[in-house]
Amino acid sequence: MSRVFVITGASSGIGAATARQAVEAGYRVVLAARSKDKLDGLVEDLGGADHALAVETDVTEWEANEALIAAATDTFGQVDVVYANAGFGATRGWLEETPEHWRAMVLTNVLGAAYTVRAAIPALKASKGHVLLTGSVAGRRVMPGSLYSATKWAVTAMSEAVRIDLNGTGIRTTLISPGGTETPFFDNPSDGRLEADDIARAVLYAVSQPAHVDINEILVRPTAQEL
Repeated sequence: MSRVFVITGASSGIGAATARQAVEAGYRVVLAARSKDKLDGLVEDLGGADHALAVETDVTEWEANEALIAAATDTFGQVDVVYANAGFGATRGWLEETPEHWRAMVLTNVLGAAYTVRAAIPALKASKGHVLLTGSVAGRRVMPGSLYSATKWAVTAMSEAVRIDLNGTGIRTTLISPGGTETPFFDNPSDGRLEADDIARAVLYAVSQPAHVDINEILVRPTAQEL
């Protein structure tokens, strides 16, 4: 039976690219995001209900994360990989965004990722599965005026905290830290950035390793990126 790959933030960008490559690799995928219409379109692109399931999910709500994992196990019988990828950014500068935008970003990027992982752990223990989180180069280098950077530093710490907590369970943990990537995160296209497919290949590399190999972090930058 094909393994099952749950992806949050799956409606576009890195999440959607990962879903496509996961299906090509033989996984069944469970796609989570707030945009159900986009998810439904992606399910059709991926070959329909035999290959993919769309679950409208607000990762900042604990009950929504529980429902996501329940939908995955009820539909496909198991969960083997969970990729906590949902997140968004903000303009740099301590006075550049509204407090409401900041709140939503911190809740999504940090608490949402933690909720997704927490909800998935029982199913992943059963399958000796894999946790992945989307960090960022901004989670390793302080970016001036960037609260987004602070959220990704939190995700970097979260990944290691989860790894240590789950040591001995058979669950592997990987932090995927992209540099500049051409996704809906940016509204100004640039030739110097990575493509979402580049990051998806890194994700599939991590999950394709033998069970005794745990790739704890992959930092992927464009060749010419200075930061």
